[in-house]
Amino acid sequence: MAKKKIAVLFGGQSGEHEVSLMSAKSIINNLDKDKYEIYMIGITKKGEWYLHRGDVEKIETGEWEEEGIPATMGASTKYRGIITFEDGKNGFYPIDVVFPVLHGPNGEDGTIQGLLELLDIPYVGANVLSSALCMDKVFTKRIFKEEGLPTPDFVVVYRKEIEDLEVIKKKVEHLGYPCFVKPANLGSSVGITKVHNEEELPGALKLAAKYDRKLLIERGIDAREIECSVLGNENPQSSIAGEIVPSNEFYDYNAKYFDGGKSLLLIPAPLPDEKMEEVRQLAIKAYKALDLRGMARVDFLMDRNTGTIYLNEVNTIPGFTKISMYPKLWEVSGKPYSILLDELINLAIESYNEKCREW
Repeated sequence: MAKKKIAVLFGGQSGEHEVSLMSAKSIINNLDKDKYEIYMIGITKKGEWYLHRGDVEKIETGEWEEEGIPATMGASTKYRGIITFEDGKNGFYPIDVVFPVLHGPNGEDGTIQGLLELLDIPYVGANVLSSALCMDKVFTKRIFKEEGLPTPDFVVVYRKEIEDLEVIKKKVEHLGYPCFVKPANLGSSVGITKVHNEEELPGALKLAAKYDRKLLIERGIDAREIECSVLGNENPQSSIAGEIVPSNEFYDYNAKYFDGGKSLLLIPAPLPDEKMEEVRQLAIKAYKALDLRGMARVDFLMDRNTGTIYLNEVNTIPGFTKISMYPKLWEVSGKPYSILLDELINLAIESYNEKCREW
């Protein structure tokens, strides 16, 4: 049987560029080389595309940018693959499935998904609309509210408003302190600040505004951080839940990737059976409410005092690094990394075939 041609897209122009490199390296190392012909496609922070033919290890170090062959994907179904430009000659590599590993804006927000729809190429993960909705934390939470799913109270402010601090202070009065200030469209806890009092609010707003024009201010909860992985299309399944015990006050960017392993990942989460089942069912409800496909990691907050479980956010392209919860949760749930990748590729093809089906 001919190998499926898989393009792994990594890098990108978001603040999560480096995380994407780590995820891509891990995915490529775990894809079954007997089943797949793998094309490594990197996108620089400037938006330049390169086909990397070298050592997988050079993805994480950034050396792929120096060695890569200029490439692109034209928005035409005539060229359903990678077009390269080398020594004055064009090359073309047809692709069966694209595996986007582009965390954050211009990758996880529906933009790449839109390009792949135009190219008529199957791809792993959520479609254009669902990707956009999940990337924007504000719209995610509004859908949760509409569906009657529990999520912490919040307010929305915009970059242009932050100079009028008194107006914002009045907006957040009912939330109280501590609260969290977040860019609406970013992940990996980039740009997020836990604000303990009014004096810390201006700095938090300015930091978040570096990354987005729309900011989310959310009620702070003394909470345990619980995560659950979901896999599937029309009939999704949820993994067991895990708990993160961060080395910092909350699971920020440094605690996730650069604390030397001080943050603890507890798999399974130490929860009573009924709470574990509640998390798993809520994860599936959130997944269906957002009409997701392929995969997502659903993040929860569990109030330490009341035990109330709140939906925090949904990641449609979760981290796939060696420490990432999405593959780890499935591994402990009985799905090894390479099998998980097989299923995600098959789900991408299934979703594409369903879209193309004649009724």
